[in-house]
Amino acid sequence: MPANQEVEVKFKIADIGALTAGLEASGFHLVTGRTHEMNTLYDRPGQPLRRRGALLRVRNYGSKWTVTFKDRSQVQPGRHKSRREIETRVDNGTALAQILEALGFKPGFAYEKFRSEWADATGHVVIDETPIGNFGEIEGPPQWIDAVAEKLGVARKQYITQSYAELFLEWKKQTGNKVGQMLFPL
Repeated sequence: MPANQEVEVKFKIADIGALTAGLEASGFHLVTGRTHEMNTLYDRPGQPLRRRGALLRVRNYGSKWTVTFKDRSQVQPGRHKSRREIETRVDNGTALAQILEALGFKPGFAYEKFRSEWADATGHVVIDETPIGNFGEIEGPPQWIDAVAEKLGVARKQYITQSYAELFLEWKKQTGNKVGQMLFPL
């Protein structure tokens, strides 16, 4: 897997306690306990990033800030989501947001969740509690993803490769909800 390449799948979580027990039984250790996370996507007028399948995100996770660029330039067909991801920590996320806006970027979609992070020697599994439901993400090499999913009882037909923005739009369509952001409470 090349550097800066994200490979992952999401899946719906029916029972967080059962998933946590499965992670412990599979040799995973808790890296970060349940922590609030706020994400804001930025784009220019006309949404050129979104139109090409890219995103620029500022994330506040607990007390940490990161800025991330993702694009679909290296997407390969298959059951896993795979794309370039460039990410770095930021000391002051509020100042970064002001810089982006001064450069012509506008805040767009915002979404929040509570995230717990688990890891083994190869990859990560996260538990995301979102306003539209609970989701897991398995991130690592493709064969490892499939092996971990099998250990956790996640069938390949349960794999989700959509982003949270796409899942939110699907949820809005299904529920008829008119809210514009994926924020608590919905």
